[in-house]
Amino acid sequence: MKLFDVYPLMPVTITKAAGARLWDDHGQEYLDLYGGHAVISIGHTHPHFVKRIKDQLDQIAFYSNSVQIPIQKDYASKLAALSCLHDYQLFLCNSGAEANENAMKMASFATNKPGFISYSGAFHGRTSGAVALTDNPKIVAPCNAREDFHILPWGDLEATEHILKSKKIAGIIIEGIQGVGGIQVPSAEFLKGIAALAKKYEAKLILDEVQSGFGRTGRFFAHQWVDGLMPDLISMAKGMGNGFPIGGLLISPDFKPAYGMLGTTFGGNHLACAAGIAVLEVLESEKLIPQAGILGNRLMDELKTIPGIIDVRGIGLMIGIDLDRDAGPIRTELVQKYHIFTGSAAGKQTIRLLPPLNIEWNQLNSFIVALKEILH
Repeated sequence: MKLFDVYPLMPVTITKAAGARLWDDHGQEYLDLYGGHAVISIGHTHPHFVKRIKDQLDQIAFYSNSVQIPIQKDYASKLAALSCLHDYQLFLCNSGAEANENAMKMASFATNKPGFISYSGAFHGRTSGAVALTDNPKIVAPCNAREDFHILPWGDLEATEHILKSKKIAGIIIEGIQGVGGIQVPSAEFLKGIAALAKKYEAKLILDEVQSGFGRTGRFFAHQWVDGLMPDLISMAKGMGNGFPIGGLLISPDFKPAYGMLGTTFGGNHLACAAGIAVLEVLESEKLIPQAGILGNRLMDELKTIPGIIDVRGIGLMIGIDLDRDAGPIRTELVQKYHIFTGSAAGKQTIRLLPPLNIEWNQLNSFIVALKEILH
């Protein structure tokens, strides 16, 4: 049987990883500045992460949400403490797309409306509703297309209010920082503006923190850089499990649960919660959240001085670099000659950096040296 060939793969086979380092099947070491799409938050094979999962595996790996699973409550308590969102409710699922689907469902239940708004450059997932709000027509099948889903110009409050006046919009969804879109940071004015409009027209604000959450920006969630912003729903995944599949939805106290309203077979299983707790424990004990902010600011300051770089965007360790040329050949040379993994973005001139949060400065500096040599 052949694999369904949908991924353009690098000719590299990774067999081992530790921290921000990777090794291929020939023993060649690489530096990981991409973290497998922002998934690796506390570093590959972190000892505490590995031990937590192994210990849980010796007890029970899985049972469905038909019995008491106390580790889910343990996870929720730890998450509340680190995120400072004590009043929110938690629904556990398996991925970012699933979290966004459930966010949309909750908004539609609460408002009894069908429509949604997202913005240019958005990526919210590949499943039915999430992909319809993703700004990439190539991955939207005819069965996904929705006339009442609107992808509006980035930052355009006037266009947002115009659509909201139809009174058919259940929610507005926006990333804390756009990832695939090239690390576009929404302004505080824009976020506060859409929050106010959502309230005015009785729609729900959904913050997609799938890439930008879990400490990557120097705060637990990227939207927490905006004082007073309290979304109705917050979707999360990726760095949440450091490679173990887990996703979640934070639901404001205005929503009241009912049996059967949401559901999942695998979401919140014992192993996933053990992995998630390990991530939170390491983020806290190693102070990785403030470290991400410090390292990211230092890295961005250095990058801005390099000839050939025309723009640097981001917060913390979520960084987009615009070059004065196509980024594809640069990224290829970084892998082949310097053995450094970086990420692409929708824009052909953009390099995306999403390294593990426990990366060291000397490792980031090796990237700076390599990029200078290539661009010289």
